[in-house]
Amino acid sequence: MASPGSSFPAAEAEKELNPALNNDFQVDPVSAQVTTSKQMKEEYEAAERKEEEEKKKEEAKKKEEEKDKAVQNFKTAVIVSGIIVAVAGAVFAITKKLREK
Repeated sequence: MASPGSSFPAAEAEKELNPALNNDFQVDPVSAQVTTSKQMKEEYEAAERKEEEEKKKEEAKKKEEEKDKAVQNFKTAVIVSGIIVAVAGAVFAITKKLREK
């Protein structure tokens, strides 16, 4: 049988029955370390995803700017060509009028 010196410690019934009153928490250091490392890993992965999203946004913005620049160059070329054709037509019209006189 059990000897009187090796009995279990007396449980504090009030703390056991009302866990909200128990402010003396025992933290498992291994579990706390696992939780901390998991949180750090999640934060690191979130930061990486954010950086990747920012890079994608920057690349999309650059592509859009290049596209806009190409369209602007095309518009400029069409306008300049139209002006050249108009000037050439005016020159031919003027020379035709001068020949008729």
